[in-house]
Amino acid sequence: MLKTARRDLEAEDYASANNRAYYCVFHAMRAVLALTGEDYKKHSGVISRFSELYLKTKLLPPELSRIISMASIIRNRSDYEDFYVCSISDTQELVSDAALFLDTVTAFLAKKYGE
Repeated sequence: MLKTARRDLEAEDYASANNRAYYCVFHAMRAVLALTGEDYKKHSGVISRFSELYLKTKLLPPELSRIISMASIIRNRSDYEDFYVCSISDTQELVSDAALFLDTVTAFLAKKYGE
């Protein structure tokens, strides 16, 4: 998802870049939850449980909640609001934040489960 978000950003397809950046974050959260045998049908369930288990407990930096929130808002607006136009800088920041989120989760999992 991150590679696609970067490719879409480069191609100036900002709505698609926003969508892929969000799904990078979303699937990273799902991967962490899956390791404890959890999965949820709704995005809100994934976000809520991930936040409860990993951010509120500070197993992962609580600041990641800002990335989750912004990714969700921007993706929903980009996907569903006919007249929403996300700024280029906001899309660039979202793609960058998705990379930070993925790197943070990857490092956490490597430390917890080994490389």
